[in-house]
Amino acid sequence: MSYVNEILERLAAQNPGQPEFLQAVTEVLESLQVVIEKNEDAYRKNAFLERLVTPERIIMFRVPWVDDKGQVQVNNGYRVQFNSAIGPYKGGLRFHPSVNQGILKFLGFEQTFKNSLTGLPIGGGKGGADFDPKGKSDREVMAFCQSFMTELYKYIGENEDVPAGDIGVGGREIGYLYGQYKRLTGQYEGVLTGKGLSFGGSLARTQATGYGLLYLTDELLRCNGKELKGKTVAVSGAGNVATYAIEKAWQLGAKPVTCSDSTGWIYDPDGIDVATLIDVKQVKRARLTEYAKARPNSVYHEGKGVWTTRCDVALPCATQNELLLDDAKALVANGCFAVCEGANMPTSLDATKYLQSQGVLFCPGKASNAGGVATSALEMTQNSQRLSWTFEEVDAKLKDIMVNIFHNVDNAAREYGMEGNYVAGANIAGFLKVADAMNAQGIV
Repeated sequence: MSYVNEILERLAAQNPGQPEFLQAVTEVLESLQVVIEKNEDAYRKNAFLERLVTPERIIMFRVPWVDDKGQVQVNNGYRVQFNSAIGPYKGGLRFHPSVNQGILKFLGFEQTFKNSLTGLPIGGGKGGADFDPKGKSDREVMAFCQSFMTELYKYIGENEDVPAGDIGVGGREIGYLYGQYKRLTGQYEGVLTGKGLSFGGSLARTQATGYGLLYLTDELLRCNGKELKGKTVAVSGAGNVATYAIEKAWQLGAKPVTCSDSTGWIYDPDGIDVATLIDVKQVKRARLTEYAKARPNSVYHEGKGVWTTRCDVALPCATQNELLLDDAKALVANGCFAVCEGANMPTSLDATKYLQSQGVLFCPGKASNAGGVATSALEMTQNSQRLSWTFEEVDAKLKDIMVNIFHNVDNAAREYGMEGNYVAGANIAGFLKVADAMNAQGIV
């Protein structure tokens, strides 16, 4: 049995009930088979893959807080510090009922390679809680965040672990978390990213993941003899990533026609109106039914169905495993020729392989949605230097990073005889930097 298959078999036995983690590791290690086989004995002797797929540290803690009725509530809090070979742990905090250790392990593992691809000195981590901020008052969210940080602060720091936001953790939550960290430590430091502009945040951070997704998509198409201008784009999600992917798609001359939330989706033949979407989702915190009321030409559909829309380019920006095999078949049947992931692992393994088999240009999230964490690292740099860069400066750096990511991915795929396989290219390019650092630092 090959070393890679041996590890996958062992992980499956050791991690029952963690399908997302096993899926992420399988996708990466299968891509790395060609790299590992070149020096398999040395990798095996040093238990390299065992170390690569095992988090350096997992912290789990209870988070007690009091709701507006005076009732004490208790949630589970987590931080998975996966790999610090190339820098302090860096990765978001997710507040959502689906959060568990397996999902955070998958996200932390993915984050390790994503952060490596940015070219910046940041390791991989992820955290969060099974707390749902939806429907909670600002006071309840503050109470939860303060309790959460009262435990988490012991394990983070600007040179140790720098969390950011993720699903359920936006500017409001980051503000409450940062205030409690400062209160507990007395330190005013860049320990969190995604902060408000008045206390160390970076311009363009809010837009970064969505903008970066489109910068990479544009470069991907150009290098394959196509262009984004004039194309129809299907987008899932209605959070920051989706919203600013839609905005940048318009700016680059494309026409985004869909968005979605947890209850349904919108098709707007005139193109999604960014101002209306922001008003509905960010200001009113309402459902997309309100978008349909404001835009009478648009159509609201209950449930799932974004990927049944005719489009040239698909950008899944919602959550993991939202684009399944049947969705991939529908996209191909409707003429889609490119899929770039804006969320973390939104496409299932069989759907990914089907898209690739049909000649669809496919870029995985660890490359195409790296703009958010890249700009978080730029925020860390500004905090360290006590400087603030302009929006244009940050945006220009972001674009350069995303273009470089694509070419590093493309070059890695070509070097190992897999031209056009950007999944393999991303995994290999991200792996090589981490592997070099881990080998240089010894058995730790």
